[in-house]
Amino acid sequence: MTLYYSLVFALLVFEMAVFVSLIIPLPFTMKRKLFSFISESPIIAKLQYGLKITFIFILILFVDSVNRVYRVQVELGQAKHQQGAGAGVAGSERMEVQARKFYSQRNMYLCGFTLFLSLILNRTYVMILDTLRLEQEVKDMKGETPKNDKNAAKLGEAGELGEIGQLKKKLAEKEKDLEAMRKQSQGLSNEYNRLGDQMTQEDGSNKKAR
Repeated sequence: MTLYYSLVFALLVFEMAVFVSLIIPLPFTMKRKLFSFISESPIIAKLQYGLKITFIFILILFVDSVNRVYRVQVELGQAKHQQGAGAGVAGSERMEVQARKFYSQRNMYLCGFTLFLSLILNRTYVMILDTLRLEQEVKDMKGETPKNDKNAAKLGEAGELGEIGQLKKKLAEKEKDLEAMRKQSQGLSNEYNRLGDQMTQEDGSNKKAR
C-alpha cells in the first residue's frame, strides 16, 4: 500500500473512532459541554477546514481508482480471449491482471468508504446538535435550567450552525439595522416637525410685530 493510501486508511480509522465516540451514550450535561467545546474551539474549526481539503484529494483518488478498475476489467477480458492461443503466457498475464484488479478494487473501496463515512459523520453531528438543542428547549420550558447557565446558551448557538441558523442570524442583524433606521427616521421626522413649528411661530411673531 502506497503512502497516500496508508494515510487514507489512517483517516478511515480516525473517522470510525470519532463515530463511535459520537454514538456513545453520555449524560446530557457532559454531552452538552462536549459539543459546546467542539462547536466553539478554533482548533477544531481549523481541523475541519483541513479535513475538507483532504476529502477533495480523496475524491480525486476515488475517481482514479474507479478508472483503474475499469481499465483492469477491460485487460482481464482481453486476457481471457487470448487464453486459447497460449495457455501458459495468458495464464501468467491473467494472474497479474487479477492482482492489479484486486489492488484497484481495494483502493476504490477504501476511498469510497472514507468519503461515505465523512458524510455520515457530518449528518450525525448535526442531528446530535439538533437533539441536544431540543432537549435544552424542553428543559427551559419546564424550568429545569438555571438562568445563568452559559453552556445552555452556547448549545443554543451551536444548534444554529447550519445554513438555516446562519440565515436566521443574518435576518436578525437586518432587523436590527432596520429598527435603527426606523428610529433614526422617526428622530429626523420629529426634528423636522419641531423646526417647522418653530418657523411657524417665528413668522406669526413677526407678523404681530408689524
